[in-house]
Amino acid sequence: MLPIAFAAGLICAGIVVAYFFALDQYRAATANGSHVATPRPFVKQLESMLRPVSRLPARTAIQLRQKLSQAGSPGNLTPAGFQAVRYSVAALMAIVGLALGVLFPFGLPVVAGAPLWGAVFAAAGFLAPGLWLEQRIGFRRRQIQRSLAEATDLLTLVVESGMSLDEGLLSITERFHNALGDEIGKVLREIRLGRPRMAALEHMADTAGVPDLHHLVESIVQSDQMGVPIARLLRVQATEMRRRQRQGAQERAAQASSRMVFPMVGCIFPVLWIVLLGPAIIQVLHSLR
Repeated sequence: MLPIAFAAGLICAGIVVAYFFALDQYRAATANGSHVATPRPFVKQLESMLRPVSRLPARTAIQLRQKLSQAGSPGNLTPAGFQAVRYSVAALMAIVGLALGVLFPFGLPVVAGAPLWGAVFAAAGFLAPGLWLEQRIGFRRRQIQRSLAEATDLLTLVVESGMSLDEGLLSITERFHNALGDEIGKVLREIRLGRPRMAALEHMADTAGVPDLHHLVESIVQSDQMGVPIARLLRVQATEMRRRQRQGAQERAAQASSRMVFPMVGCIFPVLWIVLLGPAIIQVLHSLR
């Protein structure tokens, strides 16, 4: 199995040599004062190289694009680019698995152990970007949920002071530098490009996946259609969100005692019994001897 390890070493060495060669070329061109073209991002290069194998069905591409939007468009990834990242990570992990299978067979023959570990690591590398994307989506949703009540209060104060809804949304982007501010910023950019305000808000609520935000946007749309003063509606929504937030905190506090039972039984009580009964057990054993 030496050829497998040799091939993996050659691939890694080639990547390192190419990186330092490109770095030297860039530094030399910068020192000479010549114009250096802005290189394309590495993900875009991967997407162009793996384009024949990273194509997705239309329905799968739409679902993946929606997930990338919910995750905040990390690295401006497209569905094809995300698929290219998956294949690249799977290939790198396969090389690592083959090397580990050759160096540490774990009791298996090298002929069977190296491909087995290579397949296991490749599957893990293919699934890891998807898990990371789901984790990022959940993190952004929690950010939006935590900031929504305070942002609604700010929007209420701005609208009640006589300013427009767009100016209230702009104040949210200036105050909140998190996922909620990013989503509101997207809405304002879409409005500047000519999209109707309510349509942009509904699109944000649908893509964010946060129930409270969806409910707030639905209330704003209904008030705009029915001619209800939006300041009064926002005041009611802000009060309701604060109530739900306080109720959720009380529920989590009530569940804390039941969740602490298992750590206490599994970790604290055994140590306590050892400390209390340890000396007595030692004396009993000594007397028996």
